[in-house]
Amino acid sequence: MTANLTRKLYDERLRTLSEGSVNVNFNAFKDIQWDDPEFAVDTSDPRWVLTSADALGAHPWYREQPLETQIRIGIWRWAVIAKVGMQFENILMRGALDYLYELGNRDEEFRYLTHEITEETHHTQMFQELVNRTGVDTAGGKRWFRKVSRFLPLAGSLYPEAFFTGILAGEEPIDHLQKSALRSGEPVHPLPQRIMQIHIAEEARHISFAHEFLRLRVPHMRKARRGALSVLFPVIMRVLCDVIMIPDRKSAAQVGIPGWVIKDVFWKSEAGRRMLHDLFSDVRMLAEDIGLMNKVSRPLWKALRIDGRPARFRGEPALHTD
Repeated sequence: MTANLTRKLYDERLRTLSEGSVNVNFNAFKDIQWDDPEFAVDTSDPRWVLTSADALGAHPWYREQPLETQIRIGIWRWAVIAKVGMQFENILMRGALDYLYELGNRDEEFRYLTHEITEETHHTQMFQELVNRTGVDTAGGKRWFRKVSRFLPLAGSLYPEAFFTGILAGEEPIDHLQKSALRSGEPVHPLPQRIMQIHIAEEARHISFAHEFLRLRVPHMRKARRGALSVLFPVIMRVLCDVIMIPDRKSAAQVGIPGWVIKDVFWKSEAGRRMLHDLFSDVRMLAEDIGLMNKVSRPLWKALRIDGRPARFRGEPALHTD
């Protein structure tokens, strides 16, 4: 696929995404049976044990813990990821509204992005409801991120290409983790399973939009601005990935996870390194296609340990030969 999208083709794709939002959409309190006994958060239910798709769930320390401990940590892990996910969606909505404010009349981006904001509203509701049901009192992202998040939405209008890069940095890791959990074939509690099914279905459109937005705009950016984005791109990806994936050590200690385990899982262990590598295959493909891989940025991807083979197509399952 060529990196240079015409505006006409871009608008056609946005209309398709908008129609998808009309035809396939979910309501957080209609499409999840929160009070179904099957969805109850039972601290003796082994389906809360983390799958091996999660680097923490695959770690030997976790696997050696008693079942009761694995369940408690599993519930905590789902709650923390949901809370951070809610915070990212909140930033997305505020930044998207900031971007939309100055759009001209008849711009297809207005309709699509308002659909996306509507869907993200439901996502924040279901993520927060999951947190509430678990009883885990988590603050979500680390303190510095919660402070900075007050200002991040301003990039929606000031530097939209960087803003939607950040959106991808928030969406891709969660999407990858959720798909991997469902593909693992291991038992998953029906409540997070249903939430993941809904989130994956709608998030596919959101990720598609961010890809299409960058494919349209980046090749036509001025050289200096594009050069700056090529350097910012991997940095944004890595920093925001860490915000989503790495739990606060103090919070982890409260559920009995030693600091050395968190450090090993993110990202020293074999499973951790593999996950970090796999998370970015789609965006490596995007960066290659739109000209953000160059002699300055490529070494940075490697230094951040997120380089490697780009995906051949979006959503390609990871291939491991070991």
